Amino acid sequence: MTLLNMLGMAYPIIQAPMAGISTPEMAAAVSEAGGLGSIGVGATNTDGARAMIDAVRAQTDRPFNVNLFVHAPARQQPEVERRWIDALAPLFTRYGAKPPKALREIYGSFAQDDAMLAMLVETRPSVVSFHFGLPDVDRITALKGAGCMLIATATNLDEALTAKHAGIDAVVAQGIEAGGHRGMFDPDAPDEALDMATLTRLLVAKSGLPVIAAGGIMDGRRIRASLDIGAAAAQLGTAFIACPESSADDAYRAALFSSAAHDTVLTRAISGRPARCLANAFTIWGDRVDRAPPDYPIAYDAGKALNQAAKAAGEGGYGAQWAGKGAPHARTMPTAELMRRLIEELHAA
Repeated sequence: MTLLNMLGMAYPIIQAPMAGISTPEMAAAVSEAGGLGSIGVGATNTDGARAMIDAVRAQTDRPFNVNLFVHAPARQQPEVERRWIDALAPLFTRYGAKPPKALREIYGSFAQDDAMLAMLVETRPSVVSFHFGLPDVDRITALKGAGCMLIATATNLDEALTAKHAGIDAVVAQGIEAGGHRGMFDPDAPDEALDMATLTRLLVAKSGLPVIAAGGIMDGRRIRASLDIGAAAAQLGTAFIACPESSADDAYRAALFSSAAHDTVLTRAISGRPARCLANAFTIWGDRVDRAPPDYPIAYDAGKALNQAAKAAGEGGYGAQWAGKGAPHARTMPTAELMRRLIEELHAA
């Protein structure tokens, strides 16, 4: 049985989860068009995740993916956090706001979230995927027992093999071109920084799992190219940001169609983990700051507060404007129309 059959897909197109950007409307439209839509619930609680699952199911009866963050729990480091707040303080002052007095872990990891696990076992989404790592064997067993197909992100062969040995069904080969957070299991380990094509070929040859290519894929020709090197499907994220169903704000959309699209960078400054985004005021500041951020997602607490303060003053350059190296090829159209275009381009290629 092919991966498409396993996932109930007509076309090898998977919409990346993009927590905070993808919406139930977007996921449903992708699935209705024959791809696999995705929602990212890593940054919400159990009630929020259930509401998103219910919203997708209200719009489609086709399979879709629910994505979770499985990061190591953050370490509280009061002195590191104080130095980070002090470094950011002039920016808050610039926009007429006070920096937070302390930082908090704004959301937890699925590795410890028993309520989220129970809800997923009850609701039984067709696909559950993991970013930043893998849950323990008991959680994997429970989800598989509920009939969920499991997918994990890998940035290198060791991570893919770990996923296979844990019982994961398929792996996303996240190339260095991909937007958003790097899925590295250990964010402090050296990043092999393999491009999508190199990583996909490697995982196809040696992981023993179906491979989903991700990174810089924006059209049907690139989907076809990824299939030609052995991928079972392609995952696209940046391609969907400009769709009206996306929750990207006006500043994010404007930046996507500006010169910033030609200059994506990897930064830890926004959230505390390496992530690729459009170069903006925050990434420029992050390149210059002389201290390390707190653990993810504690650093994100400061980043989100700064973004809100800047936006209130009319400055949109401090948002988490995640985007991959394919950003210059972004297109504005409804999700269903983009899916039709991708399918047509795939057939033409």
